[in-house]
Amino acid sequence: MADLSATFSLFATKAEKKEATTKDVTRWCTDAGVMGKNCNSNHLDISFSKVKTKGKPTITCSQMDALCTELAKMYTKDKKMSDEGAAKAEIISKLSAAKPKAHGTTGTSKTGGVGRMTDTSKYTGAHKERFDESGKGKGKEGRADTVENSGYVGNYKGENTYDKK
Repeated sequence: MADLSATFSLFATKAEKKEATTKDVTRWCTDAGVMGKNCNSNHLDISFSKVKTKGKPTITCSQMDALCTELAKMYTKDKKMSDEGAAKAEIISKLSAAKPKAHGTTGTSKTGGVGRMTDTSKYTGAHKERFDESGKGKGKEGRADTVENSGYVGNYKGENTYDKK
């Protein structure tokens, strides 16, 4: 149960990570691989309602044991097990080993066009002036034309050579 309480705090979002909502527990069970055809989010919501304190929308870590007992009833049907005690132990071990996954985030694109867009050696014209040889951006220096006010015309190569012979 000690491992379960440590993992509980990773998924819990209420009361300084000491209480979890039904959404938190559903995400936890999904990430752990507990969900199946019979042991689904609907069954989890019903079991959650049975276990939680009346009038509160959350459960604590101490109530997780009772929730695992309720989930084991349907988990045995999914995994074709005969013993609910063994199913409960398997659920607890899966939940203890679970790590939060990134939900709703955008992944890296695997298409071929992205590599060409990020290869600065292929840039031409004004765009190529924005990057140095290594491909790192120059920042404002690469975007803006700065005026030097030296008295010479732009791109003049013989600066300070007028009086020298």
